[in-house]
Amino acid sequence: MTIYTGRGDQGQTDLRNMERVSKDSRRIEAYGTVDEVNALVGVVRPTGHDDIDEKLRVIQNHLHIVQADFANPSPEEDDPRIQESHVETLEDLIDEADSELDPLESFILPSGSEPGAKLHHARAVCRRAERRCVSFAAEEAGVNETAIIYLNRLSDALFTLARLVNKREGIREENPDY
Repeated sequence: MTIYTGRGDQGQTDLRNMERVSKDSRRIEAYGTVDEVNALVGVVRPTGHDDIDEKLRVIQNHLHIVQADFANPSPEEDDPRIQESHVETLEDLIDEADSELDPLESFILPSGSEPGAKLHHARAVCRRAERRCVSFAAEEAGVNETAIIYLNRLSDALFTLARLVNKREGIREENPDY
């Protein structure tokens, strides 16, 4: 497999079904931003906490499924698709991490330890990915709505993991001054 093919030199790319589309289409922007989230999650690993690293590895695999899902305008039954079970995995992760945290009583500044701040950054980009996917879904029929729900839940999971890493590393959360 060669890395460069030249097929994208004119500003177009292939979807999973080999349909050619502009690289600035909403579909490409949507799953390209999901790819950015995935790369940021990869930057955070290893966090120094094996259990969190394993959760992030699972999330990265899920994000590949989101990308494959969005890259396929006409999925068949056996094609990769985000399912409700993926969302439930995130909800379980959030609940488990939250049980180790103090209750959230106010907004917090996205900062802290290096892995905590990187997780906050990934969360912010995840929110952008979600906005791009909502825009894409408004333009095209048949977009897997569960994948958009997944991204919504993922931003919550990344926020919770950022808080958890910071707590484990003894970093006190800071609230904004209003």
